[in-house]
Amino acid sequence: MGIQDIIEGKKQWRAHVARVKALPPDYQIVYKEMQKYLFKVGPVDLADGPLLPGIVDFFEEGVASGKGVLALIGEDVAAFCDELIKDTPTHADLYQESLGK
Repeated sequence: MGIQDIIEGKKQWRAHVARVKALPPDYQIVYKEMQKYLFKVGPVDLADGPLLPGIVDFFEEGVASGKGVLALIGEDVAAFCDELIKDTPTHADLYQESLGK
């Protein structure tokens, strides 16, 4: 990874954060809780993958249609996140595999 890749990654992350900040406050709160949860659970491709931008896309569509955030995802944020990553390898999965070898 070169310096240009790092700079480009920072630009993309800043653009992503700006999109999150443009959401209504209730959406921002739920997004931040989802982000915390997903960083703890640790999908392998979280930082570079499409999951976080996809959540923002989904939330922007919800805002455009006038729905509340809990109407989109339900009352249990963790369960919603678990459903999003159910078929995605996590760092814990990789660790368990390495122990089994």
